[in-house]
Amino acid sequence: MLEDRDYMRQPEFGEPRWRSVFRLRWSWTLTLVATYVVVLLAEEITAKFFPHSHLFFGGMILDNTPGHEGIRLTPSWLALSKDGIESGWVWQLLTYQFLHAGWLHLILNSWVIIVFGTELEHLLGARRYLALMFSSGIVGGVFQVLMAMAWPAHFGGEVVGASAGAFGLVAAFAMIFPERELTMFIFFIIPLHLRARTLLLISLALAVVGILFPMGNIANAAHLGGMAMGWFYVKMILKNPALLGAAEEERYYQPPPVKRVERPADEFEEGDVDAVLDKISARGINSLTARERGILEAARKKIVRR
Repeated sequence: MLEDRDYMRQPEFGEPRWRSVFRLRWSWTLTLVATYVVVLLAEEITAKFFPHSHLFFGGMILDNTPGHEGIRLTPSWLALSKDGIESGWVWQLLTYQFLHAGWLHLILNSWVIIVFGTELEHLLGARRYLALMFSSGIVGGVFQVLMAMAWPAHFGGEVVGASAGAFGLVAAFAMIFPERELTMFIFFIIPLHLRARTLLLISLALAVVGILFPMGNIANAAHLGGMAMGWFYVKMILKNPALLGAAEEERYYQPPPVKRVERPADEFEEGDVDAVLDKISARGINSLTARERGILEAARKKIVRR
């Protein structure tokens, strides 16, 4: 069917790209976001009925006995932690990407994934897109664990969220479309216009500063690792990000209409005469336009002069 063809799924020519975000077809991007929502709902429901659910979803048990306050006893099974990886629970590098610390955390990550992932999924295809997403999350998790091993006081807590994968998408998008104009809203109010390449540089700077001067509960090492993997994936695995982006940009470019200038009838070419004769054969001589009759008359006079 027409709607299943590649070019029919593109945003309208000349239409602002942000509008296409609100007319999404079901995709792996939306499947991931829906999965995050289901998992967070499961976290909240099980927390009400099962007091030890944090063993699965995050929140290490603390020893509150006198003299041992704050000592971690058991890492959760699914959230990423240094203690969990040291215990051989390597699956945490994947499972932590599906957990979130609350609805605001989920909304922010999901918005980034939808904005950048929708176009990347269409461009790369499902297999390469998912490989980019999850490999960025895994590498980001490795960065975070390595930091936790080096500085456990600052990076030793558990990590949850899809932000490492999301930053991998940002990096890949900026590599493929470095000059793409983006609009960000600071505090969701103040518009800021910048290029994709600039957004990546700002994200890198914030991650590095966050690692050097840790504050809050932001996994900056995971963000940095995700961006590093996004860069590596496009640069070393896809090989030709510039050609990839240029090919995609052509889909959205609408060349200006070419104004057709018709030659006078007496300046006809052989192909013009053939076209007129074919039209007479198919529709009759009465179907000819004034210009076509002029071409036919000019051709007749040219033959007579011979």
